[in-house]
Amino acid sequence: MEKGLKVNSVDVKSNVSFKERLWVVIPVVLLAGLIATLIYNHHADFSWDGFIAGFNSEFLIFFFIGVFAQLVDGTLGMGYGATSTSFLLAYGVPPVISSTGVHVAEMFTTGASAISHHKFGNINKKLVRNLLIPGVLGSITGAYLLSDVIDGDFIKPFIAVYMIVLALIIIKKALRKNVIKKKTKKLGILAAFGGFMDAVGGGGWGPIVTSTLLGRGRNPRYTIGSVNAAEFAVSFASGITFMLFGGIEGWQIIIGLILGGVMAAPLAAFLVNKIKRKPMMIAVGILIILLSLKTLSKLL
Repeated sequence: MEKGLKVNSVDVKSNVSFKERLWVVIPVVLLAGLIATLIYNHHADFSWDGFIAGFNSEFLIFFFIGVFAQLVDGTLGMGYGATSTSFLLAYGVPPVISSTGVHVAEMFTTGASAISHHKFGNINKKLVRNLLIPGVLGSITGAYLLSDVIDGDFIKPFIAVYMIVLALIIIKKALRKNVIKKKTKKLGILAAFGGFMDAVGGGGWGPIVTSTLLGRGRNPRYTIGSVNAAEFAVSFASGITFMLFGGIEGWQIIIGLILGGVMAAPLAAFLVNKIKRKPMMIAVGILIILLSLKTLSKLL
């Protein structure tokens, strides 16, 4: 009898441990497959001299944008796309290249972030499952429209205005004092809208999804970790869509954002419960507004 119980206990533990490992194995396998595909399809675009020449002062700018954006996103559960896109637009990068660069980079940074949040026990798996499919469908739709239908130059001022709106949402959430816990309805619609706006605008998944869930009184730690984990699938879907319909441009931007974001992801996951959220949310919101106003001033 006791032997039977021990065997069953071992089977349950091995089954649980296998499921736990999947949260790490799936992102790693997908990223490895992506790297292999990119090397196979684009190796002719690179030379050793070109690779060395790419590590200049401009690359360092994109690298530090990646570090800062990931620290913001990993600790607040929002702001990677809004922060990095605002910086890139202000720097003069076109919207399609900016959004493509951000989302291809996010395929790596959100993978690292998801693994880091899983390691620190910040994930609510049920919430991730509810956000996953609608978010992916919304992001694919938005990425297709931006890469194959919408004129990037025409939409650039609208994206800058959209970034200001996102920044105001972030600041508004930071200034709220009493949050009454409410049941979040229509998670699928929220995720689909967040994924769509994230792909078209170059950011928005966190400010739309995370801020709504936190505004409903959900636990910050598990909300941030879960939304970041779901964002890996959302970014992966939109990044693949951008690559299929628009190709890849701006390798220096992508590599800079990837290296900066991946290096900052573990630190951000560790800091999620260590920093004061409200002052940082307000500071990030103000920064995004200033960058977006700079972009608008160049266009008007």
